[in-house]
Amino acid sequence: MAIKPPKLNIGDTIGIVTLGSPLDASIIDSRISTLENMGYKVIVGKYVYSYGGIVASTAQQRAGDLMSMFENRNVKMILPSRGGTGVKDILPYLDYRFIKNNPKIVTGYSDITILLNILYQISDLITFQSLLLIDFNTNTPAYNFNQFYSATTTLTSPRVIQNPPGMQLTSLVKGNVSGPIIGGNLTSFIGTLGTPYEVDTAGKILVLEETHEPTNAIYRYLTQLIMAGKFQDCIGVVMGQCTNCSISYSTSYNDLINYLILPLGKPLMTNLSTAHGSYKAAIPIGASVNLDTYNSTLTVLEPTVKA
Repeated sequence: MAIKPPKLNIGDTIGIVTLGSPLDASIIDSRISTLENMGYKVIVGKYVYSYGGIVASTAQQRAGDLMSMFENRNVKMILPSRGGTGVKDILPYLDYRFIKNNPKIVTGYSDITILLNILYQISDLITFQSLLLIDFNTNTPAYNFNQFYSATTTLTSPRVIQNPPGMQLTSLVKGNVSGPIIGGNLTSFIGTLGTPYEVDTAGKILVLEETHEPTNAIYRYLTQLIMAGKFQDCIGVVMGQCTNCSISYSTSYNDLINYLILPLGKPLMTNLSTAHGSYKAAIPIGASVNLDTYNSTLTVLEPTVKA
């Protein structure tokens, strides 16, 4: 049974952590100011401002920051500063039993989605592919904040995840299935194959997205997931955007979906606004959803947070 974290309220404390690549201190500070102006209290992990090259600090230090937020009774939501690279490095150093017994909202995208899925897979915690600290600024579309709040602050259900106006969802294989939704960044998922933290897609609805990768690389990643049985095990597929992905060999991202994913025969919907795109739907990882590709809808069946 998936565990719902307590919902977020104005005045609650948000814990900031840097779990992958470093982020410039001025950006961190400006986004924290935005959160405070929105009415939240903010505390910062010990290594949030660290710079260790590709990753902000050692895996043990980043994992320690994350665990300190779960241990702090005042923290209601854990918000990574960014994704980048190296988030999977922290996974061996987390106390999954403690996390299960102390559920909190964890949100993010990009490389953070590995953490989100493993927290659901091992600790049964519903997490959210949604905003990072870097998104809390005046340039973020209202749609993104509406999606974030609808997932983390309300008990409304069922909740239809809709794209912004003018961005149409497309169904390529008809079907109607319900089950837990998992997924996130394609490159990050590939990095877990063959490890103890390989994502389990059996009986799940799988959502994937990518950014800044040429389509010949996307071809490699998708075929790797197919050969690993990840598409065969899942019950439905939602393909998000491939943001700023260049075309290789005259083959587009949509061409790859038609060539590789459509023939698998699973209910298939495409063009969901996701993660690295300008518009970011809030996907509750581990929540029960319905994928109806007759009507091109994706519906969260029950609240993803508890009062």
